[in-house]
This record gives sequence, C-alpha cells and structure tokens, in this order.
Amino acid sequence: MSLSTHTTPSGFVLPSIHAAPPFFTKQPNPATEAIVIEQWSKLILSYARHRKLFMLRVDDAETPGGEWDEVLRNERINRRLPPTHLESILTAMVVKGVAAYEPAKQTRSVLLYWRLPEEWAEVLHQWATSTGQMNTIMTYYEITEPAVPSPLSNIPIPLLRKAIAILAKTNRAQVIAIADGEGVRFFAPAK
Repeated sequence: MSLSTHTTPSGFVLPSIHAAPPFFTKQPNPATEAIVIEQWSKLILSYARHRKLFMLRVDDAETPGGEWDEVLRNERINRRLPPTHLESILTAMVVKGVAAYEPAKQTRSVLLYWRLPEEWAEVLHQWATSTGQMNTIMTYYEITEPAVPSPLSNIPIPLLRKAIAILAKTNRAQVIAIADGEGVRFFAPAK
C-alpha cells in the first residue's frame, strides 16, 4: 500500500503517515519515537477539533466502532494503536500542556486542548459579548447547553472552569455561587 492521505467517513483527512505500519508501534529509537509521538499528538488534536471531541481515554484504543476508531485504527493496513502506546502519547501531551488528566490523579483519560484554556477564555468572552450576556448571571449549564448551538456547546465543565478562571484574573468574569451550583457574570474589559 502506498503512503497517501485518506478521508474518513466523518470527512477528516488522515495524513499519509497514518498509512505507515510503524506509526502504530512504539519505536525503539528515542528520537524516532519522539517524532511519532509528536505526529500522533497533532493528529489527535486536529481530529478532536474536527469532531468537537474533548476526551480521549486509553480504553478508546480498544473500542471498535467508537468515536476515535477511525483515527486509532487503520483497517486498510490492519493496524491499531495499542493502549500502552496511546497511554505514553497522552502522557507526552499532558507534559506539553495540550491535554490534562481528567479526572486528576489518574493517567488513562485526558481532556484535550485543541484550543488552549486561554483561547477558550477568549471564545467564551466573545460569546458572552455577542449574545448580550454582560452583567447577567449565567449558570454553567446555560453556557454548555445553550438554546442556540454555540462554539461552547458541550464544553466540559473542567475546561469551562479554567476559561472562567482566566477571565476572572483579568476582571472580565466573576464566579458566582448560586442555588443550583455555580454561575458566572461577565464584564466588559476595562479600558
């Protein structure tokens, strides 16, 4: 089989390296393995952005037909990414700051930062401004499950909290305790 790009059923274009059998195995040479991990990290983040996926679990490498299957497997060359290799890739992504263990204190599930928390903070503030939510208290549910779909639809609460904390540090948001849990009030940036 020649190394070429491939379009998945979801419309994502897999890079040509995805057709190389060694891409799916841990490489004995540390320099080569570092390149493979970097390529997997880029692939995972771009696929997550394409599908709006926020979580990746080591178990996803063993889930045929799952939401990650078209990336973690290549049936055309009869290869799949072994869970142990995926775990080392996730560890490298956490070290690099493009993922975080979620929940904390375990190493088999990560929250993917296809947008960094700082970028999500800007998206969140821009959304609050454009939808007229300044100086009103909103629940986290109203942000993650809006009546009209937005870039923030289904954003995981831990990532939302990080974005809000970033806005709070720059006085563009305030966390509010409300009866149902947590809320936030957005402010216009100081001039």
